[in-house]
Amino acid sequence: MTPDHALELSGVRKSYPGFTLKDVSFALPRGVIGGLIGPNGSGKTTIIKLIMNLVRREAGEIRVFGLDNRTNEIAVKSRIGFVYDVPGFWDDQSLDSQRRALGAFYPRWSDDTFRRLAGEFGLPLDKKYKALSHGARTKFALAMALSHEADLLIMDEPTAGLDPIFRRELLKRLSALLQEEGKSILFSTHITSDLERVADVITFIRAGEIAFSLTRDELLDGWAIVRGDDRVVRELDPRVVKGVRRRALGVDALVSDGAAVRRALGAGAVVDKVTLDDVMVLMAGEARHAA
Repeated sequence: MTPDHALELSGVRKSYPGFTLKDVSFALPRGVIGGLIGPNGSGKTTIIKLIMNLVRREAGEIRVFGLDNRTNEIAVKSRIGFVYDVPGFWDDQSLDSQRRALGAFYPRWSDDTFRRLAGEFGLPLDKKYKALSHGARTKFALAMALSHEADLLIMDEPTAGLDPIFRRELLKRLSALLQEEGKSILFSTHITSDLERVADVITFIRAGEIAFSLTRDELLDGWAIVRGDDRVVRELDPRVVKGVRRRALGVDALVSDGAAVRRALGAGAVVDKVTLDDVMVLMAGEARHAA
């Protein structure tokens, strides 16, 4: 375990009928935001459940701030703020009663922080959880996660169902947590524009395997899309081609070394910058429908 890592997975494996998470390894440095992306069914939620020890790994290691997440489960979970895509709160209990019940489990819980966030998020603390909209449920989960001074926030689709204004405010808040308090954040999302705004590291999983884990600058500045016909694609070094999409009027090829491709193809080639959306679409291919 590297001392500068908030989270480290090494050779992690988990099997289900028809799907296997294959020897997953990646790390989240301290004080950064990490984005976990990939097609539906690729293993993102399984990874998060494994980190939280909600399911048991069959092989490998998972360490949080140097601690094994199994043998030190209580200590590890006390340092994690967790926002799941379907939060597991009690439908028939008010938000305030759930605050009292769950806050008691965290040694660093702050009622002042929770009430401040609840006010900022417009949460009706006297209402039952089942009466909340999807967006309000996400806001409540965020308020709970941010109220016990967690050092690592883990979020599965935290911005899904939120209006664009609150999503942008949330991203600013996450960035401020890093700058002001040195927190670390890992979140998975399909809203790639959110990651382009705030993520420092992007990890892409496809069909249960890590395809890459790169800094945002390495990915968005180093990778590129070559547009042309089949002849142009055949001229590319196959070692740098990461995905191909055929269109009615040509071919798009995703390459991992845009500078080298520009030099090889010359000034007449069409080589464009990538977005995370491009990477998702071109790398996913048939794997987007994997189990």
